[in-house]
Amino acid sequence: MVFFLSVGCRRPEVRLPILGEPVITQRLFNGKIVYDSVFPTIPDFSFWDQDSTKVNNQSFSGKVYVADFIFLSCPSICPKMTVEMKRTYDFFLRDDRIRFISHTVDPEHDSIPRLKAFTSSLHIDNNKWKFVTGNQDSILQLAEKGYFSNAYKDSTAPGGYVHSGGLLLIDKNRHIRGVYDGTNPKETYRLINDINILLKEPA
Repeated sequence: MVFFLSVGCRRPEVRLPILGEPVITQRLFNGKIVYDSVFPTIPDFSFWDQDSTKVNNQSFSGKVYVADFIFLSCPSICPKMTVEMKRTYDFFLRDDRIRFISHTVDPEHDSIPRLKAFTSSLHIDNNKWKFVTGNQDSILQLAEKGYFSNAYKDSTAPGGYVHSGGLLLIDKNRHIRGVYDGTNPKETYRLINDINILLKEPA
């Protein structure tokens, strides 16, 4: 009786949603049609980081990671985003299950040496937090089509670019599990809490 009461009083396991519009597929299972929801995943990518090392999907294999889109000469939201990303990074500094990636939307100016100098000023582990550059069209398309995040040139915008201020939480299966306002410290606490929830999910 005590066992059943204890089981009945357990709180249901908290699980983060998978974001994005699923595609419904069907298959036969034991002679019956079964419907599955297939959620979008981050597409394949290949860029270069602050250490001139190639970074792609395999770089994050088996890891939960947080992604954002910034540029170093950004006069508005990017510095705030980097502060909040750094707070999250510091919290999980010694947790090898977590990685971070920041994509520059201005690769013409954010060269590898410039990214290297910037990351040196942050005093981060370059293996844990990648600042990547590459073909601009590829980066902007990845932001829009892969992360469902705004990122495009606009001569009227501060710094010449419009981009989302979101920090995006990605699971081991390349699904987006959360989006957080990178300019709001309260959202950083929510991000940290959600990372801890995600880490408890079965592999």
